[in-house]
Amino acid sequence: MTDELDALKAALQSRLPAADPATKAAHLRLAMQNFDAGQRYAQELAPDPRPMADRPARAGFLPGVRRMLTTLTARGTLAATTSIAALCLGIILVLPEFKTPPLIPGATQSEDARLEAVQPAPPAPAPKAAQQATPKSADERRADDAETPVDQAAVGGGAAAGLAATSTSTSTTIAATDAAPVASLDGLADTRSDGLANSMEAAPVEREIAATEAPRVKSTAGIVADATAPAPMQETVTLPEPEPDTEAFANAETNPLKITAESPVSTFSIDVDTASYAVVRSSLMAGMLPPPDAVRIEEMVNYFPYEYPAPDASGAPFRASVTVLPTPWNAGTKLVHIGIQGRLPPMEDRPPLNLVFLIDTSGSMEDANRLPLLKQSFRLMTGQLRPEDRVAIVTYAGSAGQVLAPTPAADSAAIFAALDNLAAGGSTAGQQGLQQAYAVAETMADPGEVTRVILATDGDFNVGLSDPEALETFIADKRKSGTYLSVLGFGRGNLDDATMQALAQAGNGQAAYIDTLAEAQKVLVDQLTGALFPIADDVKIQVEFNPATVAEYRLIGYETRALNREDFNNDRVDAGKIGTGQTVTAIYEVTPVGSPAQLSDPLRYRAADATTPPTDAELGFLKLRYKAPGAATSVLIETPIARGSAEPGADIRFAVAIAGFGQLLTASPYLGDWNYDDAMGLATSAKGTDAYGYRAEAVTLMRLAKSLAAN
Repeated sequence: MTDELDALKAALQSRLPAADPATKAAHLRLAMQNFDAGQRYAQELAPDPRPMADRPARAGFLPGVRRMLTTLTARGTLAATTSIAALCLGIILVLPEFKTPPLIPGATQSEDARLEAVQPAPPAPAPKAAQQATPKSADERRADDAETPVDQAAVGGGAAAGLAATSTSTSTTIAATDAAPVASLDGLADTRSDGLANSMEAAPVEREIAATEAPRVKSTAGIVADATAPAPMQETVTLPEPEPDTEAFANAETNPLKITAESPVSTFSIDVDTASYAVVRSSLMAGMLPPPDAVRIEEMVNYFPYEYPAPDASGAPFRASVTVLPTPWNAGTKLVHIGIQGRLPPMEDRPPLNLVFLIDTSGSMEDANRLPLLKQSFRLMTGQLRPEDRVAIVTYAGSAGQVLAPTPAADSAAIFAALDNLAAGGSTAGQQGLQQAYAVAETMADPGEVTRVILATDGDFNVGLSDPEALETFIADKRKSGTYLSVLGFGRGNLDDATMQALAQAGNGQAAYIDTLAEAQKVLVDQLTGALFPIADDVKIQVEFNPATVAEYRLIGYETRALNREDFNNDRVDAGKIGTGQTVTAIYEVTPVGSPAQLSDPLRYRAADATTPPTDAELGFLKLRYKAPGAATSVLIETPIARGSAEPGADIRFAVAIAGFGQLLTASPYLGDWNYDDAMGLATSAKGTDAYGYRAEAVTLMRLAKSLAAN
């Protein structure tokens, strides 16, 4: 017997490859993972729980296997374990008819049958002629071994599979044949002293260990073995799925054409937001046309500074001027351009300013164009503040927190340090952040001072109060104390523009989108006073068109700012604000009575106005209402719209070009054959001085849109 064992040992050693530390380590890792899987499922399905958690550290068969695996180093030991593995394989091949008794004591007959059903079909006996054939070469035997089905009993549980892989530096394929798919490893084996393997069901192991360039089979028990020659083992790296585009924009159906005889009155709230233009620019610069919902034409037009006639020093805080001009895209219609210019008082007369920076530091803000750009933007803004102004910083992610107490703007080092220490992480608890920011603002507010909360976010509110209507109600209640809210948007992909618009409108503040540091300079430096110091609140516009001179009309833009006719005289209805030195533009396209461009048929029967007969000298009548900041009662301004007008200047023509550009982006049906070339020609001729290059940039965006629309 000793001679036979020595011969077997010599034969095995002759086929033993050279030791490879990397391969050994990989096999050890595989064995340990299979062992852990078996141990975990054995504990979960064990019929009787342990009476106590304490047990000897080295008790049990499997811990002994683990210690053996961690100490096997000698070449002779490896040879011995290889012999054991070979003997186990031989036992399996000669005992195919053995059946596995149930693992759990007291299992029912049906459970026995179910467990038996998952056993692999026994291999068909080889023909006698084949059994007596010429012995195969070593390479042929290795190939046969790789294709030989292995019974569960041969695995000996996760630990035995790992033992076989570790002991030999070669891998045995554990695969299911077509006759018995995935049956080979549906259970984990528990080796008993009688030499029989008892199996149990186990859930699949979720984690998969991959072999480099080696085909492999993953069983339903999660045990994996190589199918070919040894290869270093490595973990499969699963890349995260790209986040879906969850952008949501606040918009409504395009204003329809109205028949003057049926609906002569148009009412809306003014808007000084500029976010839409920056979003459009961001899309075009990224090589794509913007989503139509992202295009709000009034925000595109109001993005640019204009120089309309200024108000008198002793009169209303703003002045409205009306210009009538031919429509560039429709020779049969006219445009009614309404320009509002706010008063610009001397800067030294402005009151002290209290600012609360409410900064979103959630995980979605970690990109370079979000939190890092936000920090740079607020640094620019801080540099424009006066020494007597104060700044506080509140952040929110998984929870809200104050990171900077109210600090004089003169202490810029402390403000910059607090900004630099911000980092992104966590979910977005918008409700808590807003509540704490308003609480801090209340502690800073003093009589005669201006207090503002500036929210900087990508709009991804996903914790707490996230419904736009609920947020609007919450902020509307807070603005009554005189603390307004402005919103700055950062980043694309999950930009919740709808929520940001709801917040800004409810908070009597401005909504802007910051996509570059240059945009931060424009919004937070050049236009700082207009954004933070209001001169008129709840500004509403109402135009009554004369049915004797205007057959049809349509308002270009302002879809989200529409008001009911009766809202104009209701001082409880909220509307937009005008800040120091700000301009507001609104444009109507009107069709004169008798024009061939009229789209609707004239009425045969039209009731005459019983109170004031229309006069042919007017196209309509313009009315504006506003409140002084903090006032409860509105003031009315009225201006007739004459049929004739002076030649439009560069500001008016450029505003019209941008209005046409916005309609091209939304595929408006009212433009006829007017195209991007026409828009570029009109805008180029009306660039004027263009001190900061905003108008030249707009022409560049038109060129990009033309190229993208052609693809």
